[in-house]
Amino acid sequence: LLISNNTIFLVSKNNKIYIYIFFLEFDEAREWVSTSFNLDHYKDVNLFETTIRVLGGFLSAYHLSGDSLFLDKALDIGSRLMPCFIKSPSPIPYSDVNLISHMAHSPKWSPDSSTAEVSTIQLEFRDLSRSTGTQNFENVAFKVSEHIHTLEKPNGLVPIYINPNTGKFHRGSEIKIGARGDSYYEYLLKQWIQTGKSIDFLKDDYLEAIDGIITQLVRTSPKRNLTYIGELKAGSRNFHPKMDHLVCYLPGTLALGVHYGMPSSHMRLAEKLMETCYRMYADQPTFLSPEIVYFGTNTDVNQDMYVNTNDAHSLLRPEFVESLWYMYQISGNKTYQDWGWLIFQAFERHTKVAGGFTSIGNVLDPEDTRPQDMTESFFFAETLKYLYLLMSDDRHMLSIDKYVVNSEGHPLPINNR
Repeated sequence: LLISNNTIFLVSKNNKIYIYIFFLEFDEAREWVSTSFNLDHYKDVNLFETTIRVLGGFLSAYHLSGDSLFLDKALDIGSRLMPCFIKSPSPIPYSDVNLISHMAHSPKWSPDSSTAEVSTIQLEFRDLSRSTGTQNFENVAFKVSEHIHTLEKPNGLVPIYINPNTGKFHRGSEIKIGARGDSYYEYLLKQWIQTGKSIDFLKDDYLEAIDGIITQLVRTSPKRNLTYIGELKAGSRNFHPKMDHLVCYLPGTLALGVHYGMPSSHMRLAEKLMETCYRMYADQPTFLSPEIVYFGTNTDVNQDMYVNTNDAHSLLRPEFVESLWYMYQISGNKTYQDWGWLIFQAFERHTKVAGGFTSIGNVLDPEDTRPQDMTESFFFAETLKYLYLLMSDDRHMLSIDKYVVNSEGHPLPINNR
């Protein structure tokens, strides 16, 4: 099957292999891409996932190796994704497309697209345009950002669903920094950096959003004073003290912003969030974070941070180790290396199996972790890559002054325009 696990693994891992300087493995991966990677299958793919994982992987491999084979593959996949934009009646693209028929459509379960998904493709499509000289890729992707900029956003925060037919947010949908909302905020900053800090509205929207997060979503737990980010429920927009592991990307993004001149108060928030994300690991008997944690409120002081059994699984997600890398590269504080090493040891103890690593169904009991016999591609493309970079003797092995890293861990060059 096209873009099966093996295919995504190999494409997502290409630039990781090159960073590791395992030249034999890189050559083997290149040979597979040259002879076996095939897009001619009658299969629907997701615009967002294919962009950040496959398109981003090819572009990054091209920039790190200079090998035009990867740019050719990137151009092919980028062209096949274009109907998502072209066939939408608004600047908001459809979420899925068939690689043979070129039929683009919303997901089967909803007429809406995820806000994070449609706003987390711009780095890749811009880089594809600037690498190939074909401007239309950047144009259609950036129109999404321009359009969202014009929409009403309470306190700079976006609902997590947006409709490609109307171009409007789904009224009353949740507001959160975790699933389906997260990388909208990340790519505001990273687009601004990628374009040499030349597009003012991206910076303005980012600053407004961070202010909105601070005033609307940041809370402190009653017992240990852990700073966390909650959600606003659908419909009522009442506060919900729930935090996805996905939110742990934010301290790294905040630190990156401070590195590029954002307010120093953002770093203080980043440091507090890092402590909370660390506790999401350290509080568990396995030293592995669950998918979601909940926090007690001032009226519920018997519980501080707790885990529901339905949320106790671990997909070996990268967000916290990504933030560890950013925080260490920017601050030089070796505590972040120490935390990363503890997490890696927990991966080794509880998730390593013959031939690789596996997601687990239960982080609450070291004797009953319930291995899931599956591994997400982001474990290789991001989690292990960020751990490798974090532990490298060269703190600036991958310089954040030269590269902006996409949402799947693939570095792309910074331009001055």
